[in-house]
Amino acid sequence: MSRRRADSQGSLGPDDEVMPYSDDETDDELDHSMDEGERPAAAPIPEAQSSESGWRVKANDRDFINLPEFQRRVVLCIKKSKYSGNAIRTYKYNALTFIPLNLYEQFKRAANLYFLALLILQIIPEISTLPWYTTLVPLVLVLGITAIKDLVDDLARHRMDKEINNRRCEVLQDGRFHESKWRYIQVGDVVRLKKNDFIPADLLLLSSSNPNSLCYVETAELDGETNLKFKMGLKVTDERLQEESQLAGFDAMIVCEEPNNRLDKFTGTMHWRNDRFPLDLDNMLLRGCKIRNTDICHGLVIYAGFDTKIMRNGGKTRFKRTKIDQLMNYMVYTIFVVLILVCAGLAIGHTYWYEDIGSKAWYLFDGKEQSASYRGFLSFWGYIIVLNTMVPISLYVSVEVIRLGQSKFINWDLQMYYQEKDTPAKARTTTLNEQLGQIEYIFSDKTGTLTQNIMAFKKCTISGRTYGDPTSAEGVSLDRGRAVDFSKFRYADKNFQFFDHYLITCIQSRKDKDILEFFKLLSLCHTVMVEEKEGELIYQAASPDEGALVTAARNFGFVFLARTQDTITISEMGTEATYEMLALLDFNSDRKRMSIILRFPDGRIRLYCKGADTVIYERLSPHTRHKETTQEALDIFANETLRTLCLCYKDISHAEFEAWSWKHKEASVALGNREEALDNVYELIEKDMLLIGATAIEDKLQDGVPETIAKLAKADIKIWVLTGDKKETAENIGYSCELLTDDMQIHYGEDVNEKLTIRQANRRNNPVTKTKKTKEPFFTGTDKHALVITGSWLNEILYEKKKKRRRLRLRRLGKRPPSSNPQDNQPQDDYEKEMRQEDFVDMACECNAVICCRVTPKQKANVVSLVKKYKKAVTLSIGDGANDVNMIKTADIGVGISGQEGMQAVMSSDYAFAQFRFLQRLLLVHGRWSYIRMCKFLRYFFYKNFAFTLVHFWYSFFSGYSSQVAYEDWFITLYNVCYSSLPVLLVGLLDQDVSDKLSLKFPKLYLPGQQGALFNYKNFFISLFHGIFTSLIIFFIPYGAFLQTMGQDGEAPSDYQSFAVVTASSLIITVNLQISLDTSYWTFVNCFAVLGSIAIYFGIMFDIHSAGIHVLFPSAFTFTGVASNALRQPYLWLTIILTVGISLLPVICIQFLFKTIWPSVGDKVQRNRRKYEAEEEEEKKKPTPFQRGRRSRRSAYAFSHSRGYADLIASGRSFRQRPQARRHPQASIREAPQAENI
Repeated sequence: MSRRRADSQGSLGPDDEVMPYSDDETDDELDHSMDEGERPAAAPIPEAQSSESGWRVKANDRDFINLPEFQRRVVLCIKKSKYSGNAIRTYKYNALTFIPLNLYEQFKRAANLYFLALLILQIIPEISTLPWYTTLVPLVLVLGITAIKDLVDDLARHRMDKEINNRRCEVLQDGRFHESKWRYIQVGDVVRLKKNDFIPADLLLLSSSNPNSLCYVETAELDGETNLKFKMGLKVTDERLQEESQLAGFDAMIVCEEPNNRLDKFTGTMHWRNDRFPLDLDNMLLRGCKIRNTDICHGLVIYAGFDTKIMRNGGKTRFKRTKIDQLMNYMVYTIFVVLILVCAGLAIGHTYWYEDIGSKAWYLFDGKEQSASYRGFLSFWGYIIVLNTMVPISLYVSVEVIRLGQSKFINWDLQMYYQEKDTPAKARTTTLNEQLGQIEYIFSDKTGTLTQNIMAFKKCTISGRTYGDPTSAEGVSLDRGRAVDFSKFRYADKNFQFFDHYLITCIQSRKDKDILEFFKLLSLCHTVMVEEKEGELIYQAASPDEGALVTAARNFGFVFLARTQDTITISEMGTEATYEMLALLDFNSDRKRMSIILRFPDGRIRLYCKGADTVIYERLSPHTRHKETTQEALDIFANETLRTLCLCYKDISHAEFEAWSWKHKEASVALGNREEALDNVYELIEKDMLLIGATAIEDKLQDGVPETIAKLAKADIKIWVLTGDKKETAENIGYSCELLTDDMQIHYGEDVNEKLTIRQANRRNNPVTKTKKTKEPFFTGTDKHALVITGSWLNEILYEKKKKRRRLRLRRLGKRPPSSNPQDNQPQDDYEKEMRQEDFVDMACECNAVICCRVTPKQKANVVSLVKKYKKAVTLSIGDGANDVNMIKTADIGVGISGQEGMQAVMSSDYAFAQFRFLQRLLLVHGRWSYIRMCKFLRYFFYKNFAFTLVHFWYSFFSGYSSQVAYEDWFITLYNVCYSSLPVLLVGLLDQDVSDKLSLKFPKLYLPGQQGALFNYKNFFISLFHGIFTSLIIFFIPYGAFLQTMGQDGEAPSDYQSFAVVTASSLIITVNLQISLDTSYWTFVNCFAVLGSIAIYFGIMFDIHSAGIHVLFPSAFTFTGVASNALRQPYLWLTIILTVGISLLPVICIQFLFKTIWPSVGDKVQRNRRKYEAEEEEEKKKPTPFQRGRRSRRSAYAFSHSRGYADLIASGRSFRQRPQARRHPQASIREAPQAENI
């Protein structure tokens, strides 16, 4: 069954292969992209930048950037140069600003400000009903712990900044190179870098030790790709700026574009010695890259520090808060409103009580001539102080402790430790853990995140026969085979694995000429560069695909040894041969193939070609053989999600080549449309070719990616892939990792645009639909849908580029925007643009999978922002390179993949680990546990504070609403600190409803977190009413018992102080047993905490009620002997037991009913825990290897995403001189290993 496509073929639209940059596009670029008819006649086409404006850099002149014309006002009359220094700063505080700035940030939290106001009220004697220390101690504790945590976090940022800023490189000063720290580098400096050095700023490459100032760089920090890229200095600087004295005399003026975040573009001009030289990105070395395979290079600093492209791509650092945090703040506001209303009611009650009773009772006369209303006013503030524990200050410090503990558990998780790279998981923030249990959308990069960016040659088909499956030397298929021993081949790669022994037999027999021709093609038709270093040959490929093919050919006896500008030398089964290269027809995204024309040693001329099957089959000779069998093999390879290339050749006569060569030369010097002219000439020769076979390369996924995606999908988490790779490659990986499946209908940009335009037209024609709250779905039926869209179409659909072009055009014409024609495809207003964006998000969210390819870093962030804005969903972004930083910072949770692709993403992330598969454990185990623990903690915390505080409310009805407290002052002070904090803290840290294995086995357990079902306003009000009920029981049962009672010794213990002890004791036992009922996972620590809290309460109470402490502090400790007197009465112990029993009995009954009649998924799993754990053990004993699914679809062709090294090879700029014929090949040959490029 072939894959269904929903796109409209042949429709005109944006180029899918182009990566758009609507974010920092310069005006000149937009101007050139406008239609000629749109450009005003009088407006000249500007140059890249005029010398009067833009960014200007004077070489070897530090004073130039401090000229008045480059100064800008910072504060009032203080001015600063617009050129940034090279020091970066990510920290928030320094020694002077820490205390004031941190206190300012903490007091922005409403609760802290409230308690500060409360503390001020308690200092006023007339309204103070509680000692000031009851508020000061918890407040100082909260502020102190939070400040220490912020300080530790900021010190880590200080250390990281210091490490980077203190890196060293050589800077040219006073005519000589001196070692200097990065922080002291300035724009205009000339720096010298050596092999394996990080690039400290964005530099213009002046010269290097390689021929023609060629310089190889690794861009893993920028784009996560480990294959090397080359940069090249200008010819004039290469020739004149090699020596130190020449560099010291360099005084060029560079005029270029302003700093921006475009990683694929740079435009500038170098003015030197009365001449001008154009500059582009190929001349630039960007900060964050690493010098590779180049001994020495020199560069001129163009952008420094925060002006560099890698820093510009960082995006704005956003303060991230969890949904629970936001909800908690709203609940605190709700409690505060309830507190005001309760205090106002009690104050009014006190006013009426004083008028009716208080003023007439002689024994209540206090000597103050105050009116009833004034006393009511004082009573209001008194109750604000008494009932302040309804807004629990210790809540915030407890939350911080729990989050810190949960972060440590993530750091200590050995199952998220990657042994190969010695990389543990790292929680880089302590404030977002519970949000991990509420993720609805994951946005993932592809290269280095889902894939390893390592290609492996797996299979091939030659002359209709497929090789690669386990086969014996006689050609018999095997179920399981051993890998071929390549040690007999002199230059074999030890890491290469192949299981078909029959292919080796065929090659060694040399009987099948097609097989020999197949591998000869692989060793000759490529743009791989080879470099000799210390007796070894190092392969440098423009893409991992080419490196894999040349390595495969090497293992089968066809070794690429050397190349010059016009020759290629290979070893064919031990025999060295040199071929003359007549032409190299390089790959591009339109051609989807590359060819090479060679003159053989015997004088024959042959063209070798490799490319995508769709373009190769169109150009085959009618007489070619094995087309059908090769097509069948290609479909099988595609089923296994392997990347395919077809190989073919053509013999060319000398006369035909001479005629074509003349046309090729004419096209190569054409002044206009040179690339198009060359493509047309290439078409003339690339036809009537004969098919040899096809290769199948595996783009290695990281371990466990398909299983992780499947498991997350079962948890109802939608995964979107956002990548800069081309569409075919991204789609192929979508199938490899099982994000896309055969039963999905795939929609491309054209189809999406059409559907959105129809929806927009309906909205314009039928205004009634604007007011509809329910929206019609874009897709009906039960079919599965997937969306594959490119960055160009994304701009087209969301009006991004149109908006910029239109704004620029109107600005130049000096007009205001006219009203849009309702018939065109432009938005009429901002509302329509927003509706278009919302429609796109709705359509994408209806799909089972979304892949956005050829997207820029800014577009990645925009897609995340759109989902956050219109779906109000909790989002997570995961990536590995600097091009993912913006997306990581925009999402609610940012995850960085640490390892071989650099640390830029990790530095900006909230969580970091080494493999994508660890994401399922982070979310389904740590995230879910953190969410459940935090919700349970908050529900219980609110409950215990309501139960504690509302006893004062009931007591007020019997104390004339006089703001008198129901408990002893010290009990109020220590209740949340010592008596009830530890059990709930341990539940918040250690509780788990099911084990980690069962959490992974049943992803549906994750759903309550996405729905916010465990903590919301409903749960809050349940806690409130539960607290009201408990406070009623705790007050009124002891009150009833104290009405008429007599102790054993004939004394009546029915005094206020004894009553306070009984209610307090009942409360402590009740709330500590209540948390026991809510605990799912019992440990010795939990048991000790519950019993220990009760023991601590009685121990402290007997101490502070002792006569000794009263003698020392008579005014602070007034309950002398109360505890010992009251608690020796069996009647009061019975009262305490009765109170606790009645408080807990309804809770026990309700929990029993819910778990038996209406059990949740978690309850069912818990009930059958032992059965599932036994099944898990059985599965471990019988491991089943992961089998790829079978799909009938066309795999992406395996080729570089950009042009290769063909121009470089053909120009001869990378070669010093043509070497003599090689008599003795080097003893060892190796491909540049991926690990070396770390």
